[in-house]
Amino acid sequence: MTNTTQNDSLLRFMTCGSVDDGKSTLIGRLLYDTKTILADTLTQISNTSKKRGMEAVDLSLLTDGLQAEREQGITIDVAYRYFSTGTRKYIIADAPGHEQYTRNMVTAASTANLAIILIDARRGVLTQTRRHSYLAHLVGIPHIVVAVNKMDLVNYDQAVYDKICADYATFAAEIGLAAARDIRFIPMSALNGDMLVDRLENMPWYTGETLLEMLEKAPAAHTEQSEAFRFPVQFVCRPHASDDPELHDFRGFMGRIESGEIAVGDAVTVLPNGYQSKVKAIQLGAEQLQSASTEQSVTLLLDDEIDTSRGDMIVKSAEAIEPVKQVEAFVCWLSETPLSTARTYIIRHTTRESKAKVGTISYKVDVNTLEQQATSDLKMNDIARISFKLAQPLMIDSYKNNRATGAFIIIDESTNNTVGAGMIV
Repeated sequence: MTNTTQNDSLLRFMTCGSVDDGKSTLIGRLLYDTKTILADTLTQISNTSKKRGMEAVDLSLLTDGLQAEREQGITIDVAYRYFSTGTRKYIIADAPGHEQYTRNMVTAASTANLAIILIDARRGVLTQTRRHSYLAHLVGIPHIVVAVNKMDLVNYDQAVYDKICADYATFAAEIGLAAARDIRFIPMSALNGDMLVDRLENMPWYTGETLLEMLEKAPAAHTEQSEAFRFPVQFVCRPHASDDPELHDFRGFMGRIESGEIAVGDAVTVLPNGYQSKVKAIQLGAEQLQSASTEQSVTLLLDDEIDTSRGDMIVKSAEAIEPVKQVEAFVCWLSETPLSTARTYIIRHTTRESKAKVGTISYKVDVNTLEQQATSDLKMNDIARISFKLAQPLMIDSYKNNRATGAFIIIDESTNNTVGAGMIV
């Protein structure tokens, strides 16, 4: 992690861990200690806590919004919360811990740039801890904070913390997580607010950063390495009905820059047809830009009249990629209806769609043991390595290089339901 003291960018992060490790309480404490809870919300959860006979406010109620969650004291759905400090803004995803909600966690992790993996200090590294770490590794979250929670229940014993850190480090090395990710460790008590925002006096032996300090210094997405320019075309703008002669011949390609940067005068290639041109202008609404970068939604105007439509991708000519009609990916199956190798599905990749048939299922991953198992189908929450044969070419990157153009969703063409999410190998 970098050591910036001022960071105005947005950080998306998620919390995950075993059931009752304190994920919702951690988020509630963060919101409470950063003073981002509205007064009426605080009053409501205070009253609810009193009805349950609790002396202190149950901060987990801030994220456990479903009635079933509050009744059972567990997280079922992904809860998103927003807060800001003086230096940056945050979007938090509270992911469920139970195996049957694996698909919910994958959904939350797909946009996160940092994961907080909670471990109960009394129980140490569990099967669910390993599963969540593997999923965080699979979806490419670059920064991981291992938070050893509930230190107050083990008398803030440093030996307990050191053993858990050593156990986790051994496991992380086994699955290749340690080599590929930035991993930090921190002891805390989410219930008491120790080491989240404030540094209390209970753990003088820990001299590292508090959780909020780690979050403040974590790099935002797309800032740690140079990325290739990828611009999927969403819409071709041709205002035919305009009486303005300047707009009569206007032809702009509208979309969102998924990665990289572009400037006026850059040579570009339109895929999959391979036509080449140069950027004549970049527009953001009525504003003329000389350059644009990741996550900006802009209109590109090119020097040449070339055949381009929705689903095509504009890239820099020096960074062009070969369109492919076969992809191999790790797929998380989201539907209650199992995957069928006999059926045709639709793959939606950026703004492009293609019909697809399952080629081969190499193996399924047991998310608890991480064992690779032979299989001929997938059920809900299963994760497997699969190859697909495509009717239309796609312009893809590997997921580890580009999380936007390295991912896709699978759609059931008969119901139009999203049934799977894929990460391209």
